[in-house]
Amino acid sequence: METTTVKTEKTVFGGNTIAKINSKTVFIPYSLPGETLSINIVQHKNDYDNAEILKVIEPSPHRVEPKCKYYGVCGGCNMMHISPEYQKELRKIMLSDAFKNNHVDISPEQIEVISGPETNYRCRYQFNDGGLSGKSSNAIIPIENCLCAEAPVNKYLSETAMSNRPRGRVHFFGSDKISEGEKLRTTVVQAEKPVANQVKGNKNKKVKVKENHYFAGTVLSPENTVTVKLNDKNISFDVRGFFQSNLYVFEKVLKLICDSLPGGKNVLDMYSGCGSISAFLADKYENVVLVEHNRDALVFAEKNMAGTGHVSYGFSGENWVKNCAAYCGNFDACVVDPPRSGMEKAVADYLCKSEIPYIRSLSCDPATHGRDAAKLIKAGYKLEKLYLLDFYPNTSHIESLAIFKLM
Repeated sequence: METTTVKTEKTVFGGNTIAKINSKTVFIPYSLPGETLSINIVQHKNDYDNAEILKVIEPSPHRVEPKCKYYGVCGGCNMMHISPEYQKELRKIMLSDAFKNNHVDISPEQIEVISGPETNYRCRYQFNDGGLSGKSSNAIIPIENCLCAEAPVNKYLSETAMSNRPRGRVHFFGSDKISEGEKLRTTVVQAEKPVANQVKGNKNKKVKVKENHYFAGTVLSPENTVTVKLNDKNISFDVRGFFQSNLYVFEKVLKLICDSLPGGKNVLDMYSGCGSISAFLADKYENVVLVEHNRDALVFAEKNMAGTGHVSYGFSGENWVKNCAAYCGNFDACVVDPPRSGMEKAVADYLCKSEIPYIRSLSCDPATHGRDAAKLIKAGYKLEKLYLLDFYPNTSHIESLAIFKLM
């Protein structure tokens, strides 16, 4: 065992706090800035070390006792040992650092937090063999209650023994916001597992086939469809696809986006998914253009956009820019909500040249958000406001919303 005593410095993206030993950076999970710790170095790398806490000698005043008995074992939360308000401050610092790393100078004090409940906020889960994955392991953690989960999820967990839960990878949704007639209904759909196919000409050799995350020929079947009421609108989606996990914060974000836009004729919703944002943009714009590469999500978008002026394109952003953008005319505003990898280069280039006066940029990765923001600023856009969207309290996960205006 390689033990030493350190004074921690700052919490960095990913939730670990760093210290220095002979000028070498050490990453320490479950620590806070300004603590004196006895640690054990568990892994040496060329540029840094990883450590574990043996003893907290001088704790931070923001350190609290985690309320979850699975904390540190489950692979989910990693900031529950920190007081809720200080968690937000640390996430603001991480978001600010990510933008500064891309030469966008914004201080934590300039970032506003959009938040909701600290616990019992999460409606969407993926269970493996009835439990949650262990921290940095393939172990399955059987749980009877999750402090992050909405009441319907915890009702299912408390009333359903592990032996009676579906095996494999299971997509699970339960929320108090599920529409009337389905109140407190939970939906469990087991995903198909990847299959190993034989290679032609060699009966003994097999190759792995990735799990198909798309559902060709999607129909609006009751088995897979969930409908939730968000700000008085019914929004439907396939439980196997992507949807927000914190509807309390999502409602606030929807209102913030729409209230910040002046309205007009045409609006672009890039990476629109099932139209959960488009349905609200339709209240302020005559025509909404939805671009989404997952055409199964667009099946639900058509349901959610019924009766509104809209056009849907089942293309990647790059292909839409290449084949369709020139025929769509001018836009009065754009909302862009890309995957973790950020905007495709073609999309970023298009927006930089588009002269769209108002852009609302959402992101689930501060590093790629900072990168894309820097491109828009260089093209003449002003970053008027940056929001930390606190979708996942007790974790280091960061989502954000940037308000841009063409100068």
